[in-house]
Amino acid sequence: MKTNSCIKNLLKLICVLQNNSEDIHTCNTGCTRPFLGPDVNAICYNTRVITLYNKQGDLFTTTYSDNGSINTSSNFRVLDVNDDCCTLLILSSDDGEYVSTRQSIIVNLNCICAVKCKGDFVVNNL
Repeated sequence: MKTNSCIKNLLKLICVLQNNSEDIHTCNTGCTRPFLGPDVNAICYNTRVITLYNKQGDLFTTTYSDNGSINTSSNFRVLDVNDDCCTLLILSSDDGEYVSTRQSIIVNLNCICAVKCKGDFVVNNL
């Protein structure tokens, strides 16, 4: 089965943007600034939070462990895109802020048909 190159290319672009936003010293370099989001307060966003949808149109979710309890999330940060797979950092959400769970999942891109970008955020503890 052939991977959807549109989705793969989008996830690769998001990964590049996030990787380029990690150097806090390059946040104010004009047209070539490598950070995500608007420049209103010179905030250097480091994550474009995404959700995924499977071929049936259902929201893709996964579970993660947090202090012994099992939680569910549908919010992710792209860590890497390689061949037909994508490594995603699982994010938890609390009052509109996203936090790294420090847990990741590998997703077969052949199973994904849609990506929704939720916006650009600062995620601590990456």
